[in-house]
Amino acid sequence: MTELLVPAMPTTPLERVRWALSDGWVVARRGLIHWVRNPVMVVYQLLWPIMMVMLFGYVFGSAMVVAGGGDYREFLMPGLFGQTVMFGLATTVMVMTTDASQGVTDRFRSMPMSQSGVVLGRSFSDMVNSVLELVILVGCGLAVGWRWHHGFGKALAAMGLLLLLRFALIWVGIYLGLIVTPEAAAAAWAPLFPLTMIANTFVSPSQMPGWLGLLAEWNPLSATVGACRELFGNPGWPGESWAAQHAVELAIAWPVVIVAIFLPLSVRRYRRLDR
Repeated sequence: MTELLVPAMPTTPLERVRWALSDGWVVARRGLIHWVRNPVMVVYQLLWPIMMVMLFGYVFGSAMVVAGGGDYREFLMPGLFGQTVMFGLATTVMVMTTDASQGVTDRFRSMPMSQSGVVLGRSFSDMVNSVLELVILVGCGLAVGWRWHHGFGKALAAMGLLLLLRFALIWVGIYLGLIVTPEAAAAAWAPLFPLTMIANTFVSPSQMPGWLGLLAEWNPLSATVGACRELFGNPGWPGESWAAQHAVELAIAWPVVIVAIFLPLSVRRYRRLDR
């Protein structure tokens, strides 16, 4: 008979971290391989940013006025970067619910592998997908006339803030994906549209009604988009509120708070499945 070799369980904190990272990379590779082998999904994810640039930059953009003045397409692109990052949450939810409904999650839980490494691997693969989407969106922006004006270093810092928000939203998506049904996950896009619209993505909160503008200013997405406009040197009236004047600080603080809440919730929920 073939003897099943079970690896020794880690006993020290360093061994546990190494074990989680190793298993996380295995799960991440699986996610990336599935993504590449699904050409319909690849084409959809890559065409979506291009379509949004064309739609908002040329169709709606002709009727838009930037508060404080400036070219609307330069105002628009950081908002589209942020919207694309936010929409990635729905993708995470759908993938997690699909794995759970098809028994993949149960299979992982039955194997001698780090349970935190499974959700960590999901975050790795989603981050790689997000980087590719942002690269394509940046290329679209450059093609339609968008530019950064404060140097390459600050442009990289802005991209880092976008990816920081995406990393935080991945943990929200993992947690939701572990508690909702596939049918509910299919509708995950619906609440994201108002969340990305009630922000400074397409218009300044100062152009909204007072109560709505207040909600938009404190939207975590607004902090990231406002910070990106500041770092890119793109037009955009920041407003006089504390949130608008401290966009960079909030663009760091909001994701840290979200990760601190949802990362342990996600790991705990994964460990407690079917209990």
